[in-house]
Amino acid sequence: MSTKPIFVAAHPRACSTAFERVFMTQHDTIHCVHEPFGDAFYYGPERLSSRFENDKQTRLDSGFSESTYASVLEGIEREVSQGKRVFIKDIDYYLFAPDRKPTSIAPSLLSATNGQTLNKNHQNGNSSKGQDASHCSAEPGNPTVMPRAIQERFHFAFLIRDPHYSVPSYYRCTIPPLLEITKFYFDPLESGYDELRRHFNYLRDTGLVGPQVATRSDIDNTKIDSDPNIAKPTGHEICVVDADDLLDSPAAMIEAFCKSVGLQYDPGMLRWDREVDHRVANDKFEKWRGFHEDALHSDGLQRRSHKRAQKSEEEFDAEWRAKYGEEAAATIRRTVDRNMADYLYLKKFSMRV
Repeated sequence: MSTKPIFVAAHPRACSTAFERVFMTQHDTIHCVHEPFGDAFYYGPERLSSRFENDKQTRLDSGFSESTYASVLEGIEREVSQGKRVFIKDIDYYLFAPDRKPTSIAPSLLSATNGQTLNKNHQNGNSSKGQDASHCSAEPGNPTVMPRAIQERFHFAFLIRDPHYSVPSYYRCTIPPLLEITKFYFDPLESGYDELRRHFNYLRDTGLVGPQVATRSDIDNTKIDSDPNIAKPTGHEICVVDADDLLDSPAAMIEAFCKSVGLQYDPGMLRWDREVDHRVANDKFEKWRGFHEDALHSDGLQRRSHKRAQKSEEEFDAEWRAKYGEEAAATIRRTVDRNMADYLYLKKFSMRV
């Protein structure tokens, strides 16, 4: 059974925070790490995002202006050394240069390509700063900043949601009243599906996940065109959770997920109504205030009373116009359409219960 740190790769607004809260209830055996790589992606000297490029004060105020990809990983390794199973939930595009720009291995992680320890010099902010100089070496076939040697340390799983729901949910966080808390403008490039698909394919093609697909005997996925010189397959199942399926059958989906990644399932996972549960969640989610309000004010993952009603594209457009206005609805529509093919591709591998 796998004991590696679990890395749940997601895109924004995939119900991932509620999913994460399930495992936060297991304080004695699981340590949750909430979106750690955003520290390096947005704020540190190796930052890839231009969101705060001209806002040094915000980067300083974040407390992460010296965070590199190496220092984030070292923090995770410290948690692993404490003996609990580590559960990481993160946004996958934090490992990519935006807008399909070439992505190379982060400078602070370059030594890992030779099997060495992490480069401590970069932990102190001595790497090149800013997007243009932050990466200087590619690893053939690897679309991320993280060397394969490091990715082998994780047990990857994936969380997805239909863009018709995730995209407007993200947009809502970037307008009043939540804008006053999040301070984020809407950026269609942060939808995250393209990066998630590319990372999924890399992990699958190189044997870090698969060929078996969790809960799916209907998929003939036994042949992987992997490079025999890279490494042997890990044997980890392909584990993809769709948020709709999760909300329709939370207990069954969580139990299937636990089985796939090597966790002990406990029905009590789906309730977090104790004071300690809320205290832990408030502490974990503080750095991304405004994005987790629904999950923070919930007390459990409950099955919805009825399946989501099917809507036509025209009905979606009308709903978005009524809520956000013509211009915003057009932006949401373009963003949804741009990401549907990637979502539907990943959906083919999703668990069924």
